[in-house]
Amino acid sequence: MKRSETRILTTHTGSLPRPPELNRLFAARIRGEAVDESEIEAQGRAAVGRAVELQHQCGIDVVGNGEQQRESFVLYLRHRLGGLGGGGDRTSFADWDNYPEFRRDRIEQLAAKTNAVSNWNQLPKAVGEISYKGQTSLTEECDAFAATMAGRRQHFVEPFMTAPSPGILAAIVKNEYYDTTEAYIAAVGRALKTEYEAIASRGFVLQLDCPDLALERHTSFKSASLSEFQGFVELVISTINDAISSIPRDQVRLHVCWGNYEGPHDRDVPLDDILPIILKANVGGFVLPFGNARHAHEYNCFRNTKLADDQLLVAGVIDTLTNVVEHPEVIADRLERIARVIGDPHRVLAGTDCGFDTSAGMGRVSPDVVWAKLKSLRDGAALASKRLF
Repeated sequence: MKRSETRILTTHTGSLPRPPELNRLFAARIRGEAVDESEIEAQGRAAVGRAVELQHQCGIDVVGNGEQQRESFVLYLRHRLGGLGGGGDRTSFADWDNYPEFRRDRIEQLAAKTNAVSNWNQLPKAVGEISYKGQTSLTEECDAFAATMAGRRQHFVEPFMTAPSPGILAAIVKNEYYDTTEAYIAAVGRALKTEYEAIASRGFVLQLDCPDLALERHTSFKSASLSEFQGFVELVISTINDAISSIPRDQVRLHVCWGNYEGPHDRDVPLDDILPIILKANVGGFVLPFGNARHAHEYNCFRNTKLADDQLLVAGVIDTLTNVVEHPEVIADRLERIARVIGDPHRVLAGTDCGFDTSAGMGRVSPDVVWAKLKSLRDGAALASKRLF
């Protein structure tokens, strides 16, 4: 991970809007309809090129492939992992449970969208030994990003690619094979080690997407004690550390959030309750959301719980769930406050709270507004840089 040596660098958290036709193809495949896989591949490659070019136009420094060739930030693994099958479901969010009118309205809104995950009943289950079988599609994804970057590398500081946490896959995909949760998560971690190492070997910064480390408190662990949930976080962090043991620490950043969905979020676990455990991850930096109305204050947790001296913070200062374009002055103010708490602006990057389209077609922000938000991120980072450097 590159430091903000002379100015605050900009990045984002992974997923970016996909073209409508690609969304349609992903949705059709999930519904079990016949689709032309070569067409999905061609559309995906073209979408990566478009996403990278638009990031350049918006002034993004640390660039991603936008997850254009994946139907979901995590459920694309149904095509890359052995041992999955059948049909599962997903535990409801505690905040949705508490607001039935909101829950009804939101379900109706989602049903009206063309998306790759229209309902949680389309999930697979773990029905056999988890193994990695996706080398071909993984190589294709890395090749597409590398080819796109080949003629554009001079426009960016460095590239990154995402991969999900073992914990979020294990939380979403119910276990019907392993005797214990510990054994299941360990198996997923061993399988994903292949993907982590492959991404890093291509020279990309590896971003681990770990919403489970916060989200599952009000989902899988909504009826459990805080200590039980903290035990889960400890288990996942330990599994991650094993899976990335061969990758240089400064080539990995870890993203945590409370779920990239619009909702009350008043059952979210406080960052203070999980941050000391999360910081045990052997990574070079963390990507945390401080741009939304529920967690904007929690950068203050770093007053008492410090990053290691060699670690960086990608501060989410853009909300990925509203169509309001944050003013550059607002972004600059947020970055300045965060940099003061961290104690060194060189260790802060400007980012987004989460991805803009974590499951294809599910994004809440219109594509043209997404690009406006990223341009404002650039402008806000420039303002903060003038004041901090």
